[in-house]
Amino acid sequence: MFFKFTLGVFIFIRFFAYTQQATSVDSKALQLNTITTAMPFLSINPDSRSGALGDAGTALSPNANSLFWNTAGISFSKNKLEIGGSVVPWLRQLTNDINLYYIAGYTKFNERNALAFSVRQFTLGEITYTDQNGAVLRPDKPSEQELALGYSLRLTDKFSLGVNGKFAYSNLTGGLITAGAQTKAGVAGAADISFMYQNTGMQLVGKAGELRVGATINNVGNKISYSANASSDFLPTSLKLGSSYTTKVDNYNSIAVTMDLQKLLVPTPAIYSNNSMIAGKSSDVGVITGIFQSFSDAPGTPLLLSNGKYDLNTDGTAKIVKGTRLKEELSEISISGGVEYNYNKVFAVRGGYFHESKNKGARQFFTFGAGLKYNIMQIDISYIAALQRNSPLANTLRFSLLFTIKSDQN
Repeated sequence: MFFKFTLGVFIFIRFFAYTQQATSVDSKALQLNTITTAMPFLSINPDSRSGALGDAGTALSPNANSLFWNTAGISFSKNKLEIGGSVVPWLRQLTNDINLYYIAGYTKFNERNALAFSVRQFTLGEITYTDQNGAVLRPDKPSEQELALGYSLRLTDKFSLGVNGKFAYSNLTGGLITAGAQTKAGVAGAADISFMYQNTGMQLVGKAGELRVGATINNVGNKISYSANASSDFLPTSLKLGSSYTTKVDNYNSIAVTMDLQKLLVPTPAIYSNNSMIAGKSSDVGVITGIFQSFSDAPGTPLLLSNGKYDLNTDGTAKIVKGTRLKEELSEISISGGVEYNYNKVFAVRGGYFHESKNKGARQFFTFGAGLKYNIMQIDISYIAALQRNSPLANTLRFSLLFTIKSDQN
């Protein structure tokens, strides 16, 4: 029965992906319209466990990497002190010197309160800057950093709240002068808020189980610019909703199923023609306005006349293909999920899937991984098998190492 439940989750994932491609509006009617942000490194998942589960981690059982996924869950941890580190060689299909380094940990003061921290370093290798004639100006090693502190409070036996404060620094140009403008590093302050519901007294077909439901809003912070003449860009503010269910098959074996939905809370780019906006909404708005606007600003697909020009209304806006606005809004939701088999809390095997609409970035991949725990140490590894040919994410590996310093379990 449980395996039917697991199968049902994957059928739902594939059904959701299919409906994004084949509803009453033909997927070909949607044009490419990706949402870009500043400091995208803030959204790179450093955790190998969730990385093997299709990048679904919002409602997983807590560990040292929970500050990235859901700080609220840390107060439910059975351990008092954990610390871990991760190394993620990034975009290996493009280059061999981009890496993400991540250190995180937490400590619980009592059953209801916990503090957590993380440090993130994203290195982009060595870049040689040249002028418009190709003459070498100087080499540089751009990098980005983030420092985060979090607090988790268990409000009741089943519900908890988490908040994070972050400082991020992005030096991509080293002060280079381009187009007559002095560039500068981007500096941002941001916050996360997270929620977790946990019920460890569940029963499914006579087997004990644990249900977790989580929600987070991440990277709410100031817009940044890399030069005085450039426009400001949003941070990768996002909303994540997740759930997981773990069932104890017997005294040695357990299976967990998890699923996440994610949406960027950043304005969708409008469509312009001859420097005039003909569809969508302006993204020149504040952070809070941009968050609320992101739920209803998809421009859809403008109608074209036989001569290739846009079919315009009398007010200069474009006529839109019926149904494409809603279709585009729904396509901005990515879905991910996975299954984890665990033997005696010592060895784990994982697999998952991540789906993003083709008109919003087309990240679609399967993930696999494993974990091994010995005494206080746990090693996790994950692997991405991209579905697109020549995907820059193909063959991405993540490596994580966790140490349980103080545990309530004997």
